[in-house]
Parts: sequence; structure tokens; C-alpha cells
Amino acid sequence: MTDAPFDSSLPLTFLGPEGTFTEAALLQVPGAGAMLRIPSTNAAAALAKVRAGEAFAAMLPIENSIEGGVPATLDAISKGMELRIIHEVVVPVSFVLVAPAGVELANISSVGTHPHAWAQTREWFGEHLPLASHVPANSTAAAAHSLLEGTDAFQAAVCAPLVAEQTGLNILAAGIEDNMGAVTRFVLVARPGSLPEPTGADRTTLSIAQPDDHPGALMALLEQFASRGVNLSRIESRPTGQFLGHYVFSVDLEGHIRDARVADALRGLHRVTAEIRFLGSYPRADKQPPLIRPYNSDTAFEDAAHWVQALR
Repeated sequence: MTDAPFDSSLPLTFLGPEGTFTEAALLQVPGAGAMLRIPSTNAAAALAKVRAGEAFAAMLPIENSIEGGVPATLDAISKGMELRIIHEVVVPVSFVLVAPAGVELANISSVGTHPHAWAQTREWFGEHLPLASHVPANSTAAAAHSLLEGTDAFQAAVCAPLVAEQTGLNILAAGIEDNMGAVTRFVLVARPGSLPEPTGADRTTLSIAQPDDHPGALMALLEQFASRGVNLSRIESRPTGQFLGHYVFSVDLEGHIRDARVADALRGLHRVTAEIRFLGSYPRADKQPPLIRPYNSDTAFEDAAHWVQALR
């Protein structure tokens, strides 16, 4: 998808407040810069705006190269009225430690930030502020803004450099991330509509309920993809909240639902469990096409179908 099909009468929403990595991701989507953008306090609130028709789409983090999937997004998108991912963006992640004027490193006993940001800066804090405790925040930007309001029990925050620039908070340390190549993948989520066209470098996201618990249950799901040459780039289990041991699998696979091998895998998957939520097929941000062996090509599936039909 080269141009996002925005409904200009509706705003876009993102995990706020202003200045988050999520807003930076949203601004990378063609046309988003000219749209009204409203922040949301969390993933569930952002998707509630989309489901209620108050926003056309929501930009949310879904996966981090260090911490894996983002639970709040995975859970919010897999429950409630069905939604579709229509676009993805990958953003490099770099952090700074900020504080109000007059606060020095020696004054810091607790630090506010999003749990993923804290996880990506543990080594730095272990070396420079080993006794500092973490106070979770809805976002890195929210933690920084809380410092300005003086309402939270922490003296410093970990956030993006953009937030420090916007708020005027002092930067006590920059480049404090433990992994310099860390990135976060963000997805733009809208109500169901027309699918983005296949590009040859696409991703499909699913939420799959665990079938009856028995030996080989997970294998029965996975073999639907393996036997058709569909590679899974991510698979994670998330509790449904119904009872202990009941999970759904959040899955990213390489390919588009209009690819024959992907469509056939979904047909096979539906035979194993009908509790599947299709969350969209959309272009990959890295534009990396999958490796497709000749016997898993669209032509091979078409030829096989014609052969069986002729036998009948």
C-alpha cells in the first residue's frame, strides 16, 4: 500500500501523549501528517475509538526486537469487534534520561517509563543507577509529561529525544539503550474494509484459539503452515482470561491471504479450529519478500487443483 486510504472526515489516533515513538511511526504513513491526530492513553482506548467510529485508524506498537510482542496491543486487538491491520512501520529506538531543572543523577531513586523502555535500558541503569527503581507508565512520553506536572513519585524519566525537545526537560544522559540496533514494529489498525493489495512482500497476522488440549494440538496448527511452505515470523501465546491454561496464539506469517499457499493454509487451519481471527494482510515495512519454493507457488497450487478436477 503506497497511499493510506484515510477517511478525511475522521481523525487518526495513537498511543500518546504527543512525542511518543508511536506518533513518530504514525507520521511515517503517507498522508498521516495532514490528518487530525488525537492521542489515546492506552491500546484499548485507542482501539475503542476506532470501533466506535471516532477515529479512522489507530497506530500502536505490536513487537519489539528486544522484548518481543507488546501484550497490551496483542490482547486489545484480539478481543471485541474485529479490526484489520492495514499498514506497518518499523522505528529505530533510542532513549534519553530526562529530569526537571535542578535534578542530578545523584538525586534519582526512581525512574518512570514504559516497561519496554525500562527493559531496553536495564544494563545502563545497572551500571549508573543500580539502586533506582522503575515506576511503570503508559508510554515514555507520558512519564516525561508527568515530571512536568510533578504528580508522580519519580524524579526522572526515560523517553525519546523528541519528547525532551518538546518538553524542555534536561537531558541527563543520551543513548542509554542497551542495544543500539533495537527497533519497534508499529501497526495501523482500522475497521474491516478493502484489503491492501499484495505486493510480494507482505505479512498476515492471525489470532488463533487453542483447540482442545491434547498431545499434538499445537503441532496440528503449525503443520498447516509448514506443509504449504508458509513461514511464521512470530508466534506467541496469550492467556484468554477464561481459565488457567487457556490461550490464544498470536501469529505473524509471511505472505498475503490472496497468495494461494496462505489461503490454503488458512483453509486447513479452519478445519483444526474455527476460532481464528484474521487481523489483516498488509505490506511489510522492510519490503523483504519470502522464500517460496516452486512447489508452493501460486502456479503450483493452480496446476494441482486443475489436475484433481480433471480426475473427477
